[in-house]
Amino acid sequence: MTTALDQDVIVRYEPRGAARQLFKSRDDELVIAGPAGTGKSLAALFRLHLTALHNPNIRCLIVRKTAVSLTSTTLVTFDKKVAADALSRRIVSWFGGNAHEAACYRYSNGSRIVVGGMDKPEKIMSAEYDLVFADEATELTIADWEAISTRLRNGVLSWQQQIAACNPGHPTHWIKLRCDAGEATMLVSRHRDNPAYMHADGTPTEKGVAYFKKLDRLTGVRKARLRDGAWAAAEGQIFEGWDDAVHLVDPFPIPEAWTRWWTVDFGFTNPFVLQCWAEDSDGRLFLYREIYRTKRLVEDHARDILRAVRRCVTCCKSKAADHDCHTCKTCVLEWTEPRPRALICDHDAEDRATLERHLGMGTQAAHKSVSDGIQAVQSRLNPAGDGRPRLFIVRGALVERDPLLEEASLPMCATDEVGGYVWAVKPGNAGGLKEEPVKKDDHAMDALRYMVAERDLGGRPRMRWLN
Repeated sequence: MTTALDQDVIVRYEPRGAARQLFKSRDDELVIAGPAGTGKSLAALFRLHLTALHNPNIRCLIVRKTAVSLTSTTLVTFDKKVAADALSRRIVSWFGGNAHEAACYRYSNGSRIVVGGMDKPEKIMSAEYDLVFADEATELTIADWEAISTRLRNGVLSWQQQIAACNPGHPTHWIKLRCDAGEATMLVSRHRDNPAYMHADGTPTEKGVAYFKKLDRLTGVRKARLRDGAWAAAEGQIFEGWDDAVHLVDPFPIPEAWTRWWTVDFGFTNPFVLQCWAEDSDGRLFLYREIYRTKRLVEDHARDILRAVRRCVTCCKSKAADHDCHTCKTCVLEWTEPRPRALICDHDAEDRATLERHLGMGTQAAHKSVSDGIQAVQSRLNPAGDGRPRLFIVRGALVERDPLLEEASLPMCATDEVGGYVWAVKPGNAGGLKEEPVKKDDHAMDALRYMVAERDLGGRPRMRWLN
């Protein structure tokens, strides 16, 4: 597809398969779903961009569950692959937002593409739109989706449309059920739809060969979803009670009075995992911060942890270009949140000693029994007497994405692991009885299990602060 609006702007894009269907459809709700790397998000972004170029004064919205995930992923694609030429020629300009208006792309013909996250919905939900695109839509709740639909009433376009792009999830996910019920139209995207990875004759490009090798290394439910595009549940999934719509919660101010806990699962080639937990007055646990990184030393992780929880309150005001308040002996630092009641760690003695030395706090060994720890987590995932479970993960808890894990399409946080945490059945086991988890992609699950075991199976914590 080549569009020439005037001598100043030329947009080239080749939509195939589901992407081409996306450009033709006027259905109220469209879901473009399929494996990783089929060009789903790119197609939806081009749909908005070209519509905004051709239609003066329309309003569009690009949204994800969290604003930070939108900035680091979707908008990078938009800037570099979709609107790069228009931005360079100032046919489109970026506006960072202010107290009265949300951040947006401003088009010279008066159109706007507003951007934002459902974690900060005040500005984006106060406006009206003609087109909406929700990226990684499986992160959204049905309440998010329906709330967004109420804003499709700008009326400048003769048709209004709500678009979602996603990789497949659990077969009972609300998106799948909504499409099965005919309330939304699902367009199935395949790798042959992406010219970057597949030639028109169906053979892979050089980039495609390398990318498919990565996908082929996936296992279990992640391979079924990301390589094959199936709405699948993991066979033998351990935490069958886990439900994204229930156990994932939006960020909220955590009261100072809530007890804090930290858990650590050590790793270098495998991920090092630190989880920060808050416990409310009813004993519910909330994972609100997570570090999940490979190829970093324990002392480097300790530095990153302290940077996340301390700030300078009495600065030496050094003008040195390399001045760092966190390492300066003159600056005075204070904690920005309550200190943890306990730091519960894997049993590696050398790593524990290193972490203690660099954090200046003691640690305690985790309760390592797997079977009863898993049962304790399963119990917390079930609704309690008031109808709510006793374990939650806060969306956006991950501090930073690991580019090596992302490149390899491996889990990058607890929410990535939980769906693929499965039972291993030993050969010759009569009746195929479930005995223990598969020891792969389970690092966050180990840290999570340490936390629950400490509260539900362990004794009183023994915490010491080192001078």
